[in-house]
Amino acid sequence: MKRTMLLAAAAATALATSAFAHGDVTPQPVNTDALPDVGEEWLIENPYRAEAVGEEAWLKAIEIGSSGYNQNCARCHGLGAVSGGLAPDLRYLEAEEYGDEWYVERFQFGMTQNGITKMPAFGELLGQKAAWAIRTYIETRPDDGALDSHMTRLTEIRDHLLAGDLADPVAVKAELAEIAASVETGSGAPIADSVAFEASRALTEDKSTWKHAADLLTVGLSAAN
Repeated sequence: MKRTMLLAAAAATALATSAFAHGDVTPQPVNTDALPDVGEEWLIENPYRAEAVGEEAWLKAIEIGSSGYNQNCARCHGLGAVSGGLAPDLRYLEAEEYGDEWYVERFQFGMTQNGITKMPAFGELLGQKAAWAIRTYIETRPDDGALDSHMTRLTEIRDHLLAGDLADPVAVKAELAEIAASVETGSGAPIADSVAFEASRALTEDKSTWKHAADLLTVGLSAAN
């Protein structure tokens, strides 16, 4: 709860120092047809966590949430949810009910200051399913520096994948999964949707998957740097 209070304080500071309003940006629709229904009444706890809906629906929520976030939220809150300082860094909003309550209130009703819209009300425009998909994406972002100690090894794996000379893809897949399990989220969520996690899921013994896994590592390593 301490981090939520700090985040709220950061929000107030950001509102006081922000040089532009968000009200001139048209929210972009988010296709949530593939997600489980959550009912009409707004919830106060994220219904799309893996323990609630299973891994497949959770992964779909992350995918849809990533698209929704980057279309509607990244301008102020930063690419990959890494804030540049104008708005709160949402990665540190706890993946707990009290963090969810703070998030969903802001998402539904937005925020204004001195009659200027600093954050639009997305609730009616995007809907509840989009709200929780975006929340799922945000809370699975890795913490700052979470992959630093693995960068050299991940780069080596990437290079072997590109060269097509990976000796034991099954072992490397397991190694990537082990690295992924050690990556911490900023929110305290149990699993980070890190580049190691994505590459582990993509990699198989079939060489046709190696390029995709390598591309995921390339993009992720570049972002980490």
